[in-house]
Amino acid sequence: SLPAKLINGGIAGLIGVTCVFPIDLAKTRLQNQQNGQRMYTSMSDCLIKTIRSEGYFGMYRGAAVNLTLVTPEKAIKLAANDFFRHHLSKDGKKLTLLREMLAGCGAGTCQVIVTTPMEMLKIQLQDAGRIAAQKKLMAAQAQLSSSSVVGAAEPAVETRTTAMQITRELLRSKGITGLYKGLGATLLRDVPFSIVYFPLFANLNKLGQKDPNVKAPFYVSFLSGCVAGSTAAVAVNPCD
Repeated sequence: SLPAKLINGGIAGLIGVTCVFPIDLAKTRLQNQQNGQRMYTSMSDCLIKTIRSEGYFGMYRGAAVNLTLVTPEKAIKLAANDFFRHHLSKDGKKLTLLREMLAGCGAGTCQVIVTTPMEMLKIQLQDAGRIAAQKKLMAAQAQLSSSSVVGAAEPAVETRTTAMQITRELLRSKGITGLYKGLGATLLRDVPFSIVYFPLFANLNKLGQKDPNVKAPFYVSFLSGCVAGSTAAVAVNPCD
């Protein structure tokens, strides 16, 4: 039933975000740093520096937005894929690859309604730590260079930006369209991701089924998800 699919997608999304959020944070900070202002050399370097400067929970900066909005996002994505697969199958016959890709396309398009505002808020919160650390470094360098000057100015106190502050500012200055900044890029990323991911997962998972009426073992589904997710992520990384 649809409610069961929505609950299933929501729980899957929450578990997924909790497990991989620190890696997602490192990805965002590595992507956003410019060549002239490089703070991190690798993913592990970024995570170590984040823990040192912001503590363990600094790795989960922006997670609240993700955990709040990932439930409807994953629920829409998984339920939409099942919906389109059901309506594209003729008399319960096996779906062709093209129809599987069309179902994935529909799912990816539907999820972007929730994904775009979530991604925009999450990325700004994730990158706030990098910007704050960069400012601290520049302030420390400036203090060293002017250490001989008497009465040097005290460094400014860091103020943490929240998702609500960003949302209010965007709604005030740009209206609801401000929350959908980057919609085109998000569509270019999420629609091809779903087109690749869902058919690839379904076909890999079928290889582990000894009987068409019996579900594949958990480890087969898990490995199928890893392979399908990795392949789709690499394919759409430039758009990301």
